[in-house]
Amino acid sequence: MPGAAGLRGRAGWRGWARGAPLPAAGSPPPRAVPRPPPRGGWVRLLRSSPPLRARPGLPPPAWSDGSPLLRARPPPPPPLMSISALLSMGRCCCRCCCPRGLWMLSAPCCDDRRMCVCPGPRRIGIPVGSSGLPLFSDAMPAPAQLFFPLLRNCELSRIYGTACYCHHKHLCCPPPYLPQSRLRYSPHPAYATFCRPKESWWQYTQGRRYASTPQKFYLTPPQVNSILKANEYSFKVPEFDGKNVSSVLGFDSNQLPANAPIEDRRSAATCLQTRGMLLGVFDGHAGCACSQAVSERLFYYIAVSLLPHETLLEIENAVESGRALLPILQWHKHPNDYFSKEASKLYFNSLRTYWQELIDLNTGESTDIDVKEALINAFKRLDNDISLEAQVGDPNSFLNYLVLRVAFSGATACVAHVDGVDLHVANTGDSRAMLGVQEEDGSWSAVTLSNDHNAQNERELERLKLEHPKNEAKSVVKQDRLLGLLMPFRAFGDVKFKWSIDLQKRVIESGPDQLNDNEYTKFIPPNYYTPPYLTAEPEVTYHRLRPQDKFLVLATDGLWETMHRQDVVRIVGEYLTGMHHQQPIAVGGYKVTLGQMHGLLTERRAKMSSVFEDQNAATHLIRHAVGNNEFGTVDHERLSKMLSLPEELARMYRDDITIIVVQFNSHVVGAYQNQE
Repeated sequence: MPGAAGLRGRAGWRGWARGAPLPAAGSPPPRAVPRPPPRGGWVRLLRSSPPLRARPGLPPPAWSDGSPLLRARPPPPPPLMSISALLSMGRCCCRCCCPRGLWMLSAPCCDDRRMCVCPGPRRIGIPVGSSGLPLFSDAMPAPAQLFFPLLRNCELSRIYGTACYCHHKHLCCPPPYLPQSRLRYSPHPAYATFCRPKESWWQYTQGRRYASTPQKFYLTPPQVNSILKANEYSFKVPEFDGKNVSSVLGFDSNQLPANAPIEDRRSAATCLQTRGMLLGVFDGHAGCACSQAVSERLFYYIAVSLLPHETLLEIENAVESGRALLPILQWHKHPNDYFSKEASKLYFNSLRTYWQELIDLNTGESTDIDVKEALINAFKRLDNDISLEAQVGDPNSFLNYLVLRVAFSGATACVAHVDGVDLHVANTGDSRAMLGVQEEDGSWSAVTLSNDHNAQNERELERLKLEHPKNEAKSVVKQDRLLGLLMPFRAFGDVKFKWSIDLQKRVIESGPDQLNDNEYTKFIPPNYYTPPYLTAEPEVTYHRLRPQDKFLVLATDGLWETMHRQDVVRIVGEYLTGMHHQQPIAVGGYKVTLGQMHGLLTERRAKMSSVFEDQNAATHLIRHAVGNNEFGTVDHERLSKMLSLPEELARMYRDDITIIVVQFNSHVVGAYQNQE
């Protein structure tokens, strides 16, 4: 693409602006098309563009109608297209010149599918009030983020030519012949192209600016599905796992980020040396370091706590002699879920210290292990190790910074242990576990198996007031937050609410510069007199499964903030059974006519064919959580808007959502019940 030198040519765009004669509509342009630029090549193409040459052994280049292309330089683009090229700064999936000489630029969606699933260009035209030229830009990823505030401040931005052929055609292909009068004001909607009018450029832009029809941009259903299904994972449990007949049929899990990067984590594993299955969701805050560490380590601490004395001795002897260790967990992970290889040795040493203490405390006389006590001990010990590792530090600078990040950030956890008909739920924080029960009449009811540890829990408020002096009764919880800052009253990490002020200052001063320069870590909470104010001790709930208990939903607070528990259970129950019980349409106090009500019923009936398009129960639930309208049905327009929000705005409308749906085997549960 020619640069500033090309703009000073005799027959450049300046000549067009003065009313220079132009070729008639439909005639091939007298200029050629340069080859597509390489990645990051827009800056070079702004300076110069070589003439088009035919390659040996190939026919000479020609237009779609068969007319040959000339070898002359292409006409320089108008200044507004230079701005668009500067915004691109990357490889485009299609770049060509329309038959009437205007340049088209397209988005590098092929290279960054986080931005756009379909590689078709997305050309956005924003009217600029102080100029007669509209600013055109492509929907680009970074490094165009510098210009994003300009685009986002214009809510009613105009989209010119957004028809998408979904990988079949590029949108800047030559259109058929159309009258110039029509091209001037409304180009054919099937093409994303601009055609050269007979008027001057100034007259054309003025007419185009006010005659264009503003359009709204929505993600297509395939794009929505691609976003929703990016992190979904499903696992089917074998009916016989080698120890007993499993009461778990399988589970579905999924995540939808709002933060960048996502602060939620999830874990699922089968205990190999004991019976049972572990599943959990972890909601991080002040970063994802703590939730990542807890998701990697907590299940190992729980599994070790459940091991008998003989197995612990066998594992310790294997470590001392250098033999292979007995595997204690079989993980079920999504490809995006990862473990920190750099910290694996540090984590293993802390875990080994824990099982050595269990060996010393347990002489082997008692064989019965209390699952509730094991869960509590595992939670508390892991939180203690996180704090201790941050205080001691590490000679490795990377690990030293990592353990401090883990300690100063925080995470809540909701973990379920399923062993036959015995279901234990250990919760720390404000994530929830909800049991779906199918009644005799086929309806669904929700049974809560966890309590939120926040200001809405009266028992938590009383606990905090009893653990601290009476003169702190009014300051320990302010504005429904711990010390006016933290929403959950129980969490891993968050040493700012557990360490003394002297200890915090000593660790920060001796820590790396990144930690010392962080204002959050140096900030001391107000009214901080008698720490610790925060604990990671879980609240454990036991439930004995029954045949009518069909599934369990583990989810972070991002789901429960948007949906009622009864709606969650009903949606999942209808999905798993394949039976959709229509609820009466609630208009929410709106006055609707008979015709409007008929339209709502007709629309709901039409959507019934695609209600169960998801293959994953967690994905189906996220779709409803994000896209439900006031009538309780998924609104594609709302869903598209919510998923199109930029990273800086998405967190203002919703939180990270992480869901695990565990489906129980009613026949196995009933068999356990009959044996008793």
